Amino acid sequence: MSTIRLTMAQALVKFLDQQYVSVDGAETKFVTGIMGIFGHGNVTGIGEALERSPGSLTYVQGKNEQGMAHAAAAYARQSLRRKIYACTSSIGPGALNMVTAAGTATVNRIPLLLLPGDNFASRQPDPVLQQLEASHDYTVSATDCFKPVSKYWDRIVRPEQLMTAALNAMRVLTDPAETGTVTLALPQDVQTEAYDYPLSFFEKRVYELERQQPAASALAKAAELVRSKRRPLIVAGGGVQYSGATEQLAAFAEKFGIPVAETQAGKGSLPWSHPLSVGGIGVTGGLAANKLAKEADLIIGIGTRYSDFTTASKSAFANPEASFLNVNVNRMDAVKLDGAALIGDAKLAIRLLGEALEETGYAAQYADGELARIRDEWNGEIDRLYAIEREDGLAQTRALGVVNETIGGEAVIVCAAGSLPGDLQRLWRPGSSRGYHMEYGFSCMGYEVSGAFGVALAEPNRDVYALVGDGSYLMLHSELVTSLQEGRKLTVLLFDNHGFQCIHNLQRGHGSDGFGNEFRYREPSTGRYTGAPMPIDFAAHARSLGAAAYKAGSAEELREALRQAKQETRTTLIEISVLPGTNTDGYESWWNVGVPEVSASPKVVHAHEEMNKQKSRARAY
Repeated sequence: MSTIRLTMAQALVKFLDQQYVSVDGAETKFVTGIMGIFGHGNVTGIGEALERSPGSLTYVQGKNEQGMAHAAAAYARQSLRRKIYACTSSIGPGALNMVTAAGTATVNRIPLLLLPGDNFASRQPDPVLQQLEASHDYTVSATDCFKPVSKYWDRIVRPEQLMTAALNAMRVLTDPAETGTVTLALPQDVQTEAYDYPLSFFEKRVYELERQQPAASALAKAAELVRSKRRPLIVAGGGVQYSGATEQLAAFAEKFGIPVAETQAGKGSLPWSHPLSVGGIGVTGGLAANKLAKEADLIIGIGTRYSDFTTASKSAFANPEASFLNVNVNRMDAVKLDGAALIGDAKLAIRLLGEALEETGYAAQYADGELARIRDEWNGEIDRLYAIEREDGLAQTRALGVVNETIGGEAVIVCAAGSLPGDLQRLWRPGSSRGYHMEYGFSCMGYEVSGAFGVALAEPNRDVYALVGDGSYLMLHSELVTSLQEGRKLTVLLFDNHGFQCIHNLQRGHGSDGFGNEFRYREPSTGRYTGAPMPIDFAAHARSLGAAAYKAGSAEELREALRQAKQETRTTLIEISVLPGTNTDGYESWWNVGVPEVSASPKVVHAHEEMNKQKSRARAY
């Protein structure tokens, strides 16, 4: 057997450079490169390997470990999970900074390969700098924190263990049903230890992402279930996008006259103007989808994990005769809500189910003009919200209308947290199926700018916009600098409403007078944050980092700033002053949040009583 002597880190880099995936005969290099921040846990290991023998892998220098890992996840998602960047860090805080991003990727079913440094396997220098010493278990290190947020976790304490670990890592990363974060903890001494690796380990590997075909019996039962129902409603999730099933979805809906609602991850599965598209569903959904959901007797969930926002805490589907048919490659998601499971690839399953239904001449039985009327009603409401004019400032919905009208149909918007996701799922009219990139599985504040950089890496020929509140921007914006360094332009649309106003709204809607959520000075007389709003100049901050920057406080100023930003060749920030509380809300949805049963405030007690009334209307499981 022919061998080559390499350090473990060199072998890992060489292995990653030879990994490919194939979908429907189209072959793609899976690992584009490695993002990293070097420290004493990886600089002389993976750092040396990337410096001296990177192969065709590109190294991207992160500025914050969480930020670069978010960027890597966004890159993978925008690439439909067919390309990734791995991420390397030092031990201790450098590694732990990636835990949040690990959870974000796993919740969203996105492949993310993390390579954090770890303690010395030999233990000879213990305790090394940044080592976590657990007196009850000396095998525990900081990287154990990745276990609950990883789909596969391994610690490589001998160089030859890399071979088993790397193959298992690729098994999970390329599995449509079980993908998520993979963490390979790499002790800093083992990274630099050499081993005679077999050359066969570094041969090109192509992973066939096969389209799983549903079982014939499950398909027959699914078709029988659909035929027994009159008012089906499709809920399109992210799996529609990852499967590349948007055309099949449109054909299926048109053939049988079934309206299509969308989750955050599934938004854009049908063009917003399609006569069967009824928009977002659930807590952040719109009137059309939520009205239809209440009366639907069958919910066909395609590639959705049925989060509480999608189901309105299991209250959205009020018809006691409602059944669920769940098309999903992931068995756990397929059996949710006690649904009939059709386990398989969305693109293939939709086609096969359509063929089975076509044989019997099935058609949904909505009244003539019913869907058109409900769509017209909702689109009229969107138009109204987009056109709101206020004398005292710029409404958030008006600002979004200006952005939607101005940036062009091929642009990609990126968002994650705050009040913007609700407004966007309800109101945004995407120009293409991959123009709406919302991280709402974890709703991770700080994803927006980092995610936009990842999207810009994946889509170098499209305009990319990060829509972010001032609260999220303050949490994490470091990869704005990386975008400048890499020459990958993105435009940050910063909606400044002076605080965590989304949670402020939630708080006040459940009996609070408002506490701790606005960016105000502490008032000496009250001891609370009730003073004047803090005057933060976000545009000046962006300029100090090297970005171009503009300010807008009116619709006209925003439209002009967008036009000027489009002409810029570098990353640009537009600071948009919007009025707090001018976001959307409601539309026949409900969210179950804990409200105190006992409080000094009668308003809180009343809110608790109202919450219990709503809970009684939700499904039990």
